[in-house]
Amino acid sequence: MRKLLISLIVPWLLHAQNITTLFEALKHHAQTKADTISVEKTSVHKKMAESALYPKINLFASYDNYSSPTGLLPVPPNELFPMIKDQSIAQPFSRNIYRGGGNFSMPIFVKSIFSSAKKAEALQQSTKAKKRLNIIKNEALIVGINENISYLVSLKKALDVKERSLLETKRTLILKVQNGRSPESALYKIDDALNQIAISKNNINLQIQKMASTIQALTGIKLTQPVAIKQISSFKVNQFESLKPLEEKLKADRLEIKVEKEKLYPALFAHGSYVFSKADAYNNGKNVNEHYGTVGIVLNIPLLQMQQYNSVALAKLQTKSTQIEIEKLQEELNAKAQMLQESLTLLENSIQLYQKSIQNKKKLLEIAKVNYNNARLSTEEYLRYEDAVVATEANLYKAKADKWQTLMELAVIYGNNIEEMVQ
Repeated sequence: MRKLLISLIVPWLLHAQNITTLFEALKHHAQTKADTISVEKTSVHKKMAESALYPKINLFASYDNYSSPTGLLPVPPNELFPMIKDQSIAQPFSRNIYRGGGNFSMPIFVKSIFSSAKKAEALQQSTKAKKRLNIIKNEALIVGINENISYLVSLKKALDVKERSLLETKRTLILKVQNGRSPESALYKIDDALNQIAISKNNINLQIQKMASTIQALTGIKLTQPVAIKQISSFKVNQFESLKPLEEKLKADRLEIKVEKEKLYPALFAHGSYVFSKADAYNNGKNVNEHYGTVGIVLNIPLLQMQQYNSVALAKLQTKSTQIEIEKLQEELNAKAQMLQESLTLLENSIQLYQKSIQNKKKLLEIAKVNYNNARLSTEEYLRYEDAVVATEANLYKAKADKWQTLMELAVIYGNNIEEMVQ
């Protein structure tokens, strides 16, 4: 039953029904999965930093062979002297010793551990911000490519209209040539124009294939035609969300300086062990079992750590580098956002102008066709009117695609939710 459901669902998913289908496919494709793994890695790094606060506990078992009798444990003199006098007492020394036991160590106060955990948290937030930004970028890319494909499809339709118009003109022209009213060269010019249309349509198909392959790489879905997209809201001016990953990284870099400095602080550790030893006493061969345990505290005070001083200096340079990168990107985003907002207004104006121009050029084409049929217009002049209509329509479709592209770039800069902007 499960295989049947999969066989029914997968083909449906491979064909985009709407823009939401593409967005959902993006979230489950390899590109986004790779970002998810990166977030999971930073989560593990955070746990690793926090786990340094926990004790380390080990069990062990060993067998040792010595060239001379060796003690199973330290023996106080007051216990050893009676053993020497009375050889019937098994002395805890042997050449073959079996041991088993456990040991532990744990930090009591190591300041750098807490800062390392905070640094790992900042890196995790940076990775999450980067994942979100990558999703927005890829969604914007999908919308932009889809609208460019839509522009090319519309251009093909405009070329189809021009082709039908030329074919109609050609049929009329053939009769004129047969009746001697038009030169045969006029037919060659029309045929060449039709051939140029075929070449243009073929080039458009190649461009569509390339664009569709980019969407397929992001979503696993191959577009056979552009999906319909409707704008339901415009971009919202916020803080530059594109800076968020770097800003979180800057926090991590600053914490790295703190971590490296704190490694120069005194550190307090606790440790302990328990050992059970078993052997045959070297003096009389009797079996000996001994227990031995230790518990202690160690205070480690760094006095001269040249390598650590260099680590602090390197961490400061890294922080400065990230800060400069943020400043540089912020300046670029300020300039780009201003340019895109101004371009958006100009593109909206261009669309209106192109629409009006197309109406005028279509009327001029109708007049030119009548004049051409009445031999008051040369073939070259008539073809220029045909070309003018298609060229203006191409500019209109391109302006619409550029408007979508500009809108998506602004959404990326400000970190807007694209799924709330389009449907």
